[in-house]
Amino acid sequence: MGSAAAQGIYTCTDAKGRVLNADRPIADCIDRTQKELNPSGTVRRTVGPSLTAQERAAQEAQQKLMQEEQARQREEKRRDRALLVRYPNKAVHDQERAQALSQVDDVIRAAQKRVGELQAERQSIDAEFEFYKKNPTRVPSSLQRQADDNARSTAVQSRFIAEQDAEKKRINARFDDELVKLKQLWTPQVPAPR
Repeated sequence: MGSAAAQGIYTCTDAKGRVLNADRPIADCIDRTQKELNPSGTVRRTVGPSLTAQERAAQEAQQKLMQEEQARQREEKRRDRALLVRYPNKAVHDQERAQALSQVDDVIRAAQKRVGELQAERQSIDAEFEFYKKNPTRVPSSLQRQADDNARSTAVQSRFIAEQDAEKKRINARFDDELVKLKQLWTPQVPAPR
């Protein structure tokens, strides 16, 4: 009897409305919540109903979703802290945006310079084509190859410049998104009044 008192008393109301008490979990209340009472009569703990396999699977799925959400929130907080460390204020953020855009601008300028060289080369090729204007069948294959190579190279450079313009838009969009988040992080959060 002493060990039963140390364990506690289980109590529940069965399907017929009867209050049952025992020194161990009650089989008739396996599908119901049972309370384990201290010797003083206070509730030590509540024992939930035994779950079916389907209910256990649903509960495990719910727990998994909660864990994934908690992991996502932890990851978001980690990213926020990293963002704050990298950009402690707007000036640093603006400076890094300017540097990123400047690097792309340098690449665009180099490509534009190459396009200028190709245009000058094309003028020279076109001048040679003028010589064969009266008899286009006499155009040497090497000159035709030069013209084709020039056209391909010009198209490649034009596509490259367009890609770099798109990259500038992506850089600006990324920095704009970061700035929205950073404005929230830079503003001290004031606790709500109670």
